[in-house]
Amino acid sequence: MKSNKNSSESRRRFFRKTLAAAALAATGGKLTASPSNQLDNWGAPLQDSIHITRLETFKVQPRFLFLRMHTDAGIVGLGEPITEGRADTCAAAVDEAAKYLIGKDPRHIMHHWQAIYRHSFYRGGPILTSALSGIEQALWDIKGKALGVPIYELLGGPTRQRIRVYAHARTPERIAKAKEEGYTAFKTGVKNATQSGVIANPKFIDEAAADFAGLREAVGDDADIGIDFHGAISAPNAELLIHALEPYRPYFIEEPVNCQNVDIMANLARETHVPIATGERIFTKWGFREILEKGAATILQPDLCHAGGIFEVRIIAGMAEAYYASIAPHNPLGPISLAAGIQLSATIPNFLCQEQVTLGEGYLKEPFLVKDGHVDLPTKPGLGIELDDEALAERMGHDWRNPETYLNSDGSVVDW
Repeated sequence: MKSNKNSSESRRRFFRKTLAAAALAATGGKLTASPSNQLDNWGAPLQDSIHITRLETFKVQPRFLFLRMHTDAGIVGLGEPITEGRADTCAAAVDEAAKYLIGKDPRHIMHHWQAIYRHSFYRGGPILTSALSGIEQALWDIKGKALGVPIYELLGGPTRQRIRVYAHARTPERIAKAKEEGYTAFKTGVKNATQSGVIANPKFIDEAAADFAGLREAVGDDADIGIDFHGAISAPNAELLIHALEPYRPYFIEEPVNCQNVDIMANLARETHVPIATGERIFTKWGFREILEKGAATILQPDLCHAGGIFEVRIIAGMAEAYYASIAPHNPLGPISLAAGIQLSATIPNFLCQEQVTLGEGYLKEPFLVKDGHVDLPTKPGLGIELDDEALAERMGHDWRNPETYLNSDGSVVDW
């Protein structure tokens, strides 16, 4: 048996080397970034050697942080490793991760994710996981470009041909305009949310519900409108407001209370027919487990720039599918984040809708286009996008800070 096993292994090595030699001869002995049957140092059949040479971050208005990951094969991967209001801190975290990444093969995506995440004794959190998320996006972009296929093809192929997107709209005029632009789904916020206090008076509840009713009237019953409480509403106020909004049939209610208050969110979910959504401030598969187990939300909103990147959100989507929950990727950021979300959304069966604030005008050479509430799947390799450096030159640099909000009545700090 031992002799047969060794003989089989010898034959496999012979054929691998023969195929690699044939591929090299076919290119005239020149190493290129096109696929071949050469073996990497783990014995896996891969294309010619690629190594990461440099990680470059740069701030882009209004509040974005972009990443270019350079390789010795001339392939550049794009990512968006940002925590809103902490761009410089995230850039420093990327620089620290670069010490591990430079010289490595970018195609070993899962291995690098595990190394960066698990070799940090203090794991997770918004900064480190956001930095890792942008790095992971860039690694996938490189691998897709090296193989000449979109990322969704590497994740099993598309489950749909178009991706539904929604627009932000807080006034009747804006929501009507967005509908004319081709959107069929929208999201708004709670009127005067930061001034609701611990126990809101009836006037606050009535005015907030009336504000949403005005949006529903402006856009009609053939559109979907979600409303974001932003985790800034107290539990008693959230319950009152949810019931006041129910007659206008919101698409979903997002973060009705702080996302860490999972038990209260689960109670609210049981008391309404309106779907509860949450997830923008939850990190990795471990963070979403409790939400699913307790039935706190039926719509998960992981952010691909915060939750761990493309494949980590693919895992989260699989967890959600087992609980009959859907995925609406969070994205109040830039076009790289949107491109990553579209690649992921194309592959999951339980996708609902993709958030966006920019389709890439002034950032991408070919911005995304909305038609009938959807954007078509990109067909170019990797993330399927290319930055417009000439346009970006006018948008470089920012010093965006998180809003500082206070209760008007006494000046105490309130949640943004």
